[in-house]
Amino acid sequence: MSSPEVIYEDEDFVAVNKPAGMLVHADGSKAGAQGSKLNHPTLVDWLMRHYPEIQGVGDDLKVRPGIVHRLDKDTSGVMLVARNQKYFEYLKRLFKNHAIKKVYLALVWGVPKERRGLIDKPIGIKPGTIKRSVFSKKFQKTATTRYEIIKSFEGRAALVKALPETGRTHQIRVHLASIGCPVINDPLYNKKRDGIIGEGRLMLHSASIEFEKEPGKRIVLEVNLPEDFSIAMEDLLDDVK
Repeated sequence: MSSPEVIYEDEDFVAVNKPAGMLVHADGSKAGAQGSKLNHPTLVDWLMRHYPEIQGVGDDLKVRPGIVHRLDKDTSGVMLVARNQKYFEYLKRLFKNHAIKKVYLALVWGVPKERRGLIDKPIGIKPGTIKRSVFSKKFQKTATTRYEIIKSFEGRAALVKALPETGRTHQIRVHLASIGCPVINDPLYNKKRDGIIGEGRLMLHSASIEFEKEPGKRIVLEVNLPEDFSIAMEDLLDDVK
């Protein structure tokens, strides 16, 4: 697994490109933010070495210092990390007010019926599991995701741009699966259990984040698709030839 890549930093925050396979932070039941060293290093472990000032930032200093939002372990791409408490509160407020535009790219099985669309389906927790579902009423919350087809692989699969307007756990994965287009290599929400493509990682990538760095001054932070996405798309192209 590769290390995170810094794509932007200033005195208030740092933006990193998180690699797939890296947890953002240790489970709260473990021995603090550094407890994961007994298993695999997390993003917080890496951040604490390079930006030690974050240890005093956030609303859970022991487990997730500096962390304002998360990506799933197997999702790669852009993440923001606050370097001081004032900016942590600022970013937290932007996320809460849906004032941060997030763009994801996903390789999915199947092709959505509409080239562009809005998935407006509340998401709940499936009882007795960690899975989320649009059919479960347990802890159900509103959730909306806009999407656009970027490329179709002869009707078998598609590269989709997803723009979540809310920030629910597993939201994009659950929503795309709910329209019959699960993210490729998703072990939780791919009911079809299609074959493994590429290197086997979840084909979901946080491509860009856009927000007001300060009032009146917008910033766009973006990263290219990782190499394993290119490998997966080559596999799909080979399969449809």
